[in-house]
Amino acid sequence: MKYGMRGVVLFVVFNSVMGMASQTNGFPAPPPPPGSPSAAVGTKYDEIKKYLRAIEAQFPHNAKLISIGLSDSGEQIEGLRIGNGAIKNLVVGTHHGNEYGSTEVAKGFARSVAETPLAGQTLFVIPVLNIKGYNSGIRWESIADGSHDPNRDYPGPCGTEGPFKLKSTAALAKFIDEQGIVGSATLHTYSPAVLYPWGISTHDLATPYDPLFKQLVADATVESHYATGNSTALLYPADGTFEDYAFWKHGVWSILFELGSSHSPGNAAVQEMIKVNVPGMRRMFDQVPSERAQNHAFTGKCDVRLMGLDRHDE
Repeated sequence: MKYGMRGVVLFVVFNSVMGMASQTNGFPAPPPPPGSPSAAVGTKYDEIKKYLRAIEAQFPHNAKLISIGLSDSGEQIEGLRIGNGAIKNLVVGTHHGNEYGSTEVAKGFARSVAETPLAGQTLFVIPVLNIKGYNSGIRWESIADGSHDPNRDYPGPCGTEGPFKLKSTAALAKFIDEQGIVGSATLHTYSPAVLYPWGISTHDLATPYDPLFKQLVADATVESHYATGNSTALLYPADGTFEDYAFWKHGVWSILFELGSSHSPGNAAVQEMIKVNVPGMRRMFDQVPSERAQNHAFTGKCDVRLMGLDRHDE
């Protein structure tokens, strides 16, 4: 294969950042888990920033670095804008800082769509929302008044632990509003399932779009064979999550991915998560409608007795 001088430079830069010698299935091996003895606390997000810049360098016509705003830690929350289509969709990893498997799947997805964009779409990929938690290897995001669960910090029809005590969640909410995001995938670990609204404290779980949601999650799990279903019924009720907020507030077709079977997957498990979920995510986004849902209000009743079932472990 022949390279021009520019291609050689980009190839060398990309490979030096990615560590091609440690790749499996075409994807870079994950870094040591945040907080592990071989991972210096406070430095892991620097590796994410290097990765994003390397993707932008390798695919300059398809991928552009973006920031959605400042986190409470004072760092820019960075991601990639991939593709140039009219339909704008979103992938977000690492609401919970200890769920680094979600970070790696987001990175793998970003690389996949940068190499082969989805027709008619612009994909925004944010691998890490909770920067401080990711650097420290902990679920929560800490600010002056204490530690908060970022994925309980959004407004919701049955309440919230927020709303918007964190700059990260407020920035993401503003971003989906300003960009007109149509579909979203939020990535977590670790109960292998792909879920859809509602996930709140209610027995009234149906939406007018259940058949469409069921088709989207079926498309997403062809390779993974993960369980699929309504979030509250299959997992547990949780108020103040991004997934329900995005659907309830804006009609975003919001899907929750619970990846793998551990909060601490090894390299082989991470590579398997990438392998079986990235194709499904691509297929799902291919089937997401071109416009937001119109009838997205919650019309059921909340049940406060269900609030105590939130385990805060997914």
